[in-house]
Amino acid sequence: MMNENRILVVEDEPSLAEVVCLYLKRAGFQTQIASNGKQAMQILEKQIPDFVILDLMLPEVDGLSLTRWIRDRSNVPIIIVTSRREEIDRIAGLEMGADDYVVKPFSPQELVSRVRAVLRRTNREQAGAESERELLFDSIVINPLMRMVTIKTSQIELTAKEFDLLYLLASHPKQVFTRNQLLENIWGGVDYIDPSTVTVHIRRLREKIEIDSSIPHHLQTVWGVGYKFEP
Repeated sequence: MMNENRILVVEDEPSLAEVVCLYLKRAGFQTQIASNGKQAMQILEKQIPDFVILDLMLPEVDGLSLTRWIRDRSNVPIIIVTSRREEIDRIAGLEMGADDYVVKPFSPQELVSRVRAVLRRTNREQAGAESERELLFDSIVINPLMRMVTIKTSQIELTAKEFDLLYLLASHPKQVFTRNQLLENIWGGVDYIDPSTVTVHIRRLREKIEIDSSIPHHLQTVWGVGYKFEP
């Protein structure tokens, strides 16, 4: 029986796109292919899938621009695929709102495992959303049902992962979480995800909610251990 999750694969190399879709279909997912960024936009404008896998090096519209375009419209999980091994390229993808990345050449089975890990985390969030409570800290209000953060009545724009990370830390004030614990809770696993993913998201959160991100009051680093939220 087919999985209800529909995955859009945005890849301009036909052979690679076919192999990726083959493995995804074997895992029970429904798939659709877009061969360039413009075609992907046309598909996404008609219907948002449950997952997007996209290459950074795309014709028409590049992968980073497409990631930003998707994030402006949806919180659908995104895994980027890149042939670039430089850390700056991977970080750029995460900062645009991607949930994870893989570097070419990669194992198709590893990619399937990453997709499953992200979906497990997403499903846990949806299942527990109704039981989550609004959090109040001085001028910060975190509403999990509306997935909204306001500071002094001004709404702060956060990506899905940024919100999840903030809510997890803020709902356990003063508790220290290791990077691996955050990867497990927010990204669904630690096997294939670079620990620097946590560092990138913490930095972005500080820039959005702290008065001075270089001297954070709420999102504090516990050196050699991890991070905590100080109310």
